Parts: sequence; C-alpha cells; structure tokens
Amino acid sequence: MSARIEYDLLLVGGSPSNLTLAYRFLELAKESGKEFSIAILEKGKDFGSHIMSGAVSNPHVLKKVFPDYKEKGFPIEAECTESNMSVLGLQKKWDMPPKLYPKSFDKRGYLVLSLSYVTGWLANQVMEKAKEVTNVSVDPYTGFSAHKVVFEDGRVAGVAVSEDPKSDDDYVYARFTCFGDKGFISRDVIDHFKLRDCPQIWSVGVKETWQVEEDYAGKVWHTLGWPLLDGTFGGGFVYGMKDKKLTIGMVISLDSPDPNMNPQLKLQEYKKHPWIQEMIKGGKLLKYGAALLPEGGYYSLPKKFYVHGGLFLGDALGVLDVKNLAGIDRAMECGYVAADVLHTALVNGDTSEAALAPYQERLENSFVVKESFQNRYFRWAFIENPRLLSQYLPEMVKSIDKSTPWIGMLKIGFKNPFKASKDGVRSLGLIEGKFDIGPIKYQADFKHIIPAFVPPKFEEPQYEKATIYSRPDAVFFAGTKYHEGNQHIDEFNAETCVACISTYDKLGKVTPCVADCTAEVHRIDIISEVKRHGMSLENCVHCRTCEIVCPEVNLRVKPTSQGSGPDFLGL
Repeated sequence: MSARIEYDLLLVGGSPSNLTLAYRFLELAKESGKEFSIAILEKGKDFGSHIMSGAVSNPHVLKKVFPDYKEKGFPIEAECTESNMSVLGLQKKWDMPPKLYPKSFDKRGYLVLSLSYVTGWLANQVMEKAKEVTNVSVDPYTGFSAHKVVFEDGRVAGVAVSEDPKSDDDYVYARFTCFGDKGFISRDVIDHFKLRDCPQIWSVGVKETWQVEEDYAGKVWHTLGWPLLDGTFGGGFVYGMKDKKLTIGMVISLDSPDPNMNPQLKLQEYKKHPWIQEMIKGGKLLKYGAALLPEGGYYSLPKKFYVHGGLFLGDALGVLDVKNLAGIDRAMECGYVAADVLHTALVNGDTSEAALAPYQERLENSFVVKESFQNRYFRWAFIENPRLLSQYLPEMVKSIDKSTPWIGMLKIGFKNPFKASKDGVRSLGLIEGKFDIGPIKYQADFKHIIPAFVPPKFEEPQYEKATIYSRPDAVFFAGTKYHEGNQHIDEFNAETCVACISTYDKLGKVTPCVADCTAEVHRIDIISEVKRHGMSLENCVHCRTCEIVCPEVNLRVKPTSQGSGPDFLGL
C-alpha cells in the first residue's frame, strides 16, 4: 500500500476562480513564509482546453489581482469601444436607445476576451509565481479529473481521480478542497449536505469563432428576437476580436417549453440573419463549442458557500449574474477572497468548518452577492410572465421588419391596454429589483418541457449555404478527441429511455436528449424492432445539456478521463 497523497489545498478544476485562488495564496504565503502544498486538477489536456465563454468582462478584479496585467501579456482580444443592445427581426436589426435597456448591458471599456486563453494565461502566472515562492509546492495535474468526492467523518477529505479507484494512488486528499467546476462533482457535495433549497437553473451557450474579411475589433452586440421567438429566454451576441476574428454565439435557457429546441441549429438560424451574413461573407469558421451557464442567481445559491473541509467558487457556487451578463469577475473575486480565508486558516492550523465562515461573510458583503441580490428576480420576471417573450417580443419583431419598432410597441398597448401596462410595470419592477416578493423557487429546467409543443413557423431569411454547418460538421470544429473506453455519460435505465422515445415518437418528435444535444452524441437505434437510446460519445463537447433536459432524469454526464473531450482553445 502506497503512502496517502495529501495536500494543504486541492483545487478541483483549472477554472479562473481556482487559478486566482492559487495565485493570491502564493502571494500571501510569500509574505508569511509558511510551507504549504497545492494540487490543481484540470480534466482538460491543457489549462483552458475545456473552458468556453462569450466573454466581455469588467477588468476591476483582474486589476486588483494583477495590477500589471498588460505588462504581463494578459490576452486581450479588444477593448469594447462600441456596445449595442439590438432586436433582430427576420430581415432588419434595431439598435435600441440606451435609455431603453439596463445600464449593465453597456460594455464600453470592458475587455473582449477568449476565456480559454485567459485561463491558460492564469495557469502560467501561477506557475511563474510558484518559482519565486519556494516555500509552497504547486502540482498541476492536467488530464486528471475528480470522479468522486471522498467524505470522512462528516467532512470533505478529497477526491478520487480514477473512475474505478482500487488503491491509495487513485485518491488525492487535502485539508481543504476547493470546487470550481460546473457541477460535475460539486453537486455531489451540495446534495450530500443538502445545501440547496431552490434548484439551479441552466442555460447553454453555443458559440463559433470566425475569421472574417472586415475588422470589427471592439464592437459588441447583444441581441433579442430572431431566432428565439417561441417564448424561450435567451439571446445572441457578436463580439469583434483582434486579427479580424468574430465571436458569434447564443445563450439559450434550458427551461424552454420546446422539447426539440436544438441549440446548435438555433445558432445556425441566428447566422442566417442578413446582418450577420454580411459580416461573415467570405469568412471561415475556426472553432465551435458549447457550455452550460448557471443562471438561477441569488435564490439558487447554496445556503452555505462552504462545508467542513471544502468550499465552492465560481460556477460551482453559481455566482453568474444574468442581468449583468457577468461571471468572470465574480469567479475571480471568489478565488481572491477564498485565498485570504484559507491562508489564515492554515497559518492558524485551524481546519474546522468555522474557519471557512469568513469566506461566505466576505462574499455576502462584496459586489458578488450584493448585485446578485439586487438582480434576484431578473429571471423570475420572464418565468412569471411568459407573455413578455411569447407575445410582446414577436409583435415588436414584426414591426421592425415592416416599419418601426415604435409601431410594434403601440400595437401591444392598443391590443391589450390594461394587461400590457400592468405587465410592463410588474416586470420592470422585478427586473430592476424595485419589488420584494420574498424568496422564489424555480422548477428544474426539464419540468418546463411541453412534449406536444409546436413552435411558431417563420419564413427564414436568405443566406449563403456555405456559412451554415450541420451538427455533425460542427463537431469537427470542436476538436473532440477521446481515449478508447472513455464512458463518461451514464444511462441509468435503458427501458426508461425506450418509454421516453415512444412518448415523443407518437408526437412526431425525438427525445430532448437527441434534439438538444449540442454535438452529435445521442441517437435512436432500432434493435430487434425496438427504438433504443444510443450514444456516440466520441462526439461529445461535454456541456451536460442532455442531462439537464432529460425528462426522466435518466442521464448523468461525468468528468472525462485522460484529458479527453473537446479543444476549446481560441473560443
């Protein structure tokens, strides 16, 4: 039996939150002179290879952690010089006057980023800092995943780094384990300690990076309207990057009523708009990817941000602010605060649960939780009143194409003078945090699915076929690569899938896992005249959408092994 591998800090996930934590901890340890050990587990083959985000970020926390970030070569794609909130018809685009949308959507002065490159840069900064802080050992383990949480005597003791742990070499233990993942493993800790009363709700981001002929660097658009005109919450974004590159993406909430929503197809429909067609004309697709975003906000936060032996950061905690379209600065702030709390606890030799309480206290007094509280009803406003997106937005979209959006607004008022006015006051009050309706509780995303839902039909815009990619073709641009035998999606009961397939087959539809997969993983096979669920796991981009939309809660996406999965570098 080999010796037990134990660190002072075990960071699960090479995320911006955990890497900020590691860097700040090194700074503090340099001052204290105490000896510590840190391990960083990253399931991707490289830091950043599994990280994807449409990123226009406020650099205020970056400046705090790295005052000389520009001199250190921080990878900036552009500084936002033009910020637009736009509504898309099927043919035209309307850039809304700034007075009509929240100030948080004005991104001028923010940094346009590729989060994959940022993550790689952060990892390099940690390793360079570690060279000068000789009293701290930092072991980065790329291609290593946390497959199971180890609980000992009521505390988090570490993780298993093998799917089938048989020896002590398959475990990594720590005095404190920090979870910065997107729920792959942190959810087990939250469930174990029963920390979440209100379910987390999710959206999926689908994104492409294009090489184009014109220079759009620094120009930013966030859009509503086409092609999300069926009541689904979400929108599109176009960010101009350096070297004549363009980021085009959509964020689509997974509480859609449509069981066959198909996010990757929605992105292709988005690109068919004449405005985007003009930008990508003669261009070349470079990369494609997809990732989940936790968007429940304040009421989906765990009751405690820490447990005995561990704490949650970034997406594991759920600090993304949908109204502000902000997550990176919040994740980094989590890491910055956690480093101070953990360093103090370890210097004092205190590994009790109480030693981590200041982490939550400090976050609750920071912009992270304060703004989350202010915006706590943002998503709820659209759930509470589906007319906002299913009736009022389509009416406005029609008027953009035919005449002017102001006509559409007048029509909404004329058709439903009392209801529209009441809806406007109520919804705006919730969006701006002016009403207090007490705690809310979301339903799990899949519970919103209406199996017989029929989305509205629209005549598609004209488009250049060469700019549109099928889902199988899109997988190529995600750079997926899997080692043999990598079984990272569990199907709990095959007969449950058979029954689900039958339900949707009778409605002329496929199951949500097949339709909403952002790659080409889930399929329906006919075996002995029975339709069964099959999977092409080698295509998976590891986004977990299938698990979230499964009506029977019959799937679980697990961390991959050996660095397998997509390659999102450049997204």
